[in-house]
Amino acid sequence: MSTALDTVRQLAGVVGPRPATSPAYRRAAGWVERRLVALGYVVRRQRVPVPGGVSWGVPVPPGTADTLVATAPGTSLRRPHLIVGAHLDTVPQAPGGEDNASGVAVLLAVAEAVSDRPTRLPVVLVAFAAEEPRGPTDDDHHYGSRRYVALLRPPQRAAVRGMLSLDRVGVGRRVPVCAARSLDEPGPASVLRAGRRAGVPVQACLNASSDHWSFVRAGLPGVRVGGTSYAEYHTAADGPAVPRPAQLARTGRVVLAWLARRG
Repeated sequence: MSTALDTVRQLAGVVGPRPATSPAYRRAAGWVERRLVALGYVVRRQRVPVPGGVSWGVPVPPGTADTLVATAPGTSLRRPHLIVGAHLDTVPQAPGGEDNASGVAVLLAVAEAVSDRPTRLPVVLVAFAAEEPRGPTDDDHHYGSRRYVALLRPPQRAAVRGMLSLDRVGVGRRVPVCAARSLDEPGPASVLRAGRRAGVPVQACLNASSDHWSFVRAGLPGVRVGGTSYAEYHTAADGPAVPRPAQLARTGRVVLAWLARRG
């Protein structure tokens, strides 16, 4: 839990607003990369071209941003694996305590927890660049995760057994587990079962507005965890006090149960 709280304070309280092509985003990416390397992960940067546009009413310039891809030494993306991701950027006017320092906070807490324990499959941890919108259409979102999927070679695509996107995970008392298209999708069902095994109150939902959608639209398994509505959404009031420690802990328990070996 200390890792998660430290992350929220750093990203939302120290770095603040971090649109994908901004110097603040680069500072945030450097800080997250250093934390992952300190935990023993190999971190690869994936450069993402990002167009200019309008992000939640504010003009933003074009440029590039880096997605961070972290794996344990020796991990091969050509072998079956799971992906846990969270977007690192914010809209220009928000420090993004909930959206999405909370998701990155749980990502780093999970990275710490699984750095010295076995999981049912190898885990790829991804801090995605440029999730936030730069225009009104579906194709004006999710640049980092769309590029991640586009760069996967056929054997790597075939090896993805599940992708979980952590997005706005620190508000509420139940953990939303969202399918992109249908509640009958097997991916969300497995996460819901994991949450119940962990004794966490979970709720099924439909939501295609996060990085899991880049995987689902490409025919890969994906699920969003998080998404409870809150008053400070995309405003300057979305600071480090918005995500609640108990909800961050509940979300972490769901993710770890999903990753864990059973028996």
